[in-house]
Amino acid sequence: MEVKLDKRYPVAATLEQAWAVLSDIHATAACMPGAQITEQIDDTHYKGTVRSKVGPAVMTFNGDIELQGIDAAARQLKLLGKGADKGGSSASMQLTAHLEPDGAGCVLAGAATIIVSGKLAQFGSRLLVPVSDAMLAQFADNFRTAAAAVSVAAPAAAPAAGAPVEGTEIRTEQAPQAPGAVPAAAEPAAPAAPAPRPPAAPVKELNALALMWTVIKAWFAGLFGKKA
Repeated sequence: MEVKLDKRYPVAATLEQAWAVLSDIHATAACMPGAQITEQIDDTHYKGTVRSKVGPAVMTFNGDIELQGIDAAARQLKLLGKGADKGGSSASMQLTAHLEPDGAGCVLAGAATIIVSGKLAQFGSRLLVPVSDAMLAQFADNFRTAAAAVSVAAPAAAPAAGAPVEGTEIRTEQAPQAPGAVPAAAEPAAPAAPAPRPPAAPVKELNALALMWTVIKAWFAGLFGKKA
């Protein structure tokens, strides 16, 4: 069974803050409830898990992630995720996500194609679509929080009074040195400030009961809304 989703979520953070999260595959995966990257195979392939909590029981799904492309100019990420459980259910998601400017903030836009088989496919699209919507809504909330927590680089300081202006040639005269004297070494340049990194977030299990309750409430709201 195949489900296609096309979503847009406003983000109260700058493009630079949001891109710091989206361009970091570990930070992006951590925004999905219950998801965690456990191993990096190479530059584009990873292994991970999704922990789902149903009452007191906690189930773990193993999967693979393929990073298919990162475009910094377009602020776009493409990836393919596949996973399966021991009960014979499997799922895959082809995702393309990008950021768009929106005033002082930005918009996270994504298109996903989800394919499920086994027991998951028995629920049908009438249930899988709202469940996927609820999961992506949780992802968007976590993404907003992670982006807002990224530190913003401070603007460059203005040159002090009397400092040389860029493009002006300055010549200095050095005092003559005694014969055999060793010239003084030039002072090392200060290291460049590192790029901002999104803070690590604790991994929490995906609460399946809470997710289903969200779907049920939305279904009842739509049902009574149609009858009103």
